[in-house]
Amino acid sequence: MNSLLTAIWAELLKVRRSRVVWLTWLAFSFLPLMAGFFMILLQNPGLVSGGMMNEKAKLLTGKADWISFIGLITQGVAVGGLLVFGFLTSWIFGREYADHTLKDLLALPMARSTIMLAKFIVVSGVCLLLLAAIVLEGFLIGKWLHLAVWPGNAWLASLMLLVKTAGLTILLSFPAALLATIGRGYLAPIGFVVLTLVLAQIIAAAGLGSYFPWAVPGLNTGMAGSVAIPRVSFLLVWLTGLAGFVSTVLWCQYADFDK
Repeated sequence: MNSLLTAIWAELLKVRRSRVVWLTWLAFSFLPLMAGFFMILLQNPGLVSGGMMNEKAKLLTGKADWISFIGLITQGVAVGGLLVFGFLTSWIFGREYADHTLKDLLALPMARSTIMLAKFIVVSGVCLLLLAAIVLEGFLIGKWLHLAVWPGNAWLASLMLLVKTAGLTILLSFPAALLATIGRGYLAPIGFVVLTLVLAQIIAAAGLGSYFPWAVPGLNTGMAGSVAIPRVSFLLVWLTGLAGFVSTVLWCQYADFDK
């Protein structure tokens, strides 16, 4: 247990001293800003000449209220989360190869599986912190815009869907860790993340998204309309995340890093 806490602390120090997380947060923070921009368009029809952006806002959100606002952020997390969380996972696992610190790390008196577990815990924690940051930012933007009061407990259901969507996208970022360890750097996992993002759009448009794990978070938010999501779809997401975690730990445990 002490070894795990030490490994987590070491990973947190690396994260704190790096600008990558801050840049990632900066990119992710545009999500509630864009959602707020669409709310402003709905509150002020005709603000943009030509009305094209207004029609786009109506198609995406419907009304300028909290439910639509959170729903738009949730849909953004379903797509952008795959990219942002996947990038963070690629960086945390791939940086040891890029910085040539892997052998020093593995020379520490602790099990390789402990080091990998610490990285997964830190990845998940940082992703959840990013989510909390944009939720807080969205709350402040919504209050500033004086959005319509949400009816009953509908806000809680919307917030839970946002958290669930973020959890699914975090799980789907785990396979990127395996690509980082096998590919020994950032490029392979980042290419994998972009590929899955593109395939998710194509396969969802073809009506088979329920069976492609990376398309499930988007479908679950209603991005493609009212689509019934079978339970097996969520099981596939969990199995994908579990496979990414287990295979990464096993690869690191038995791989020969002297070559």
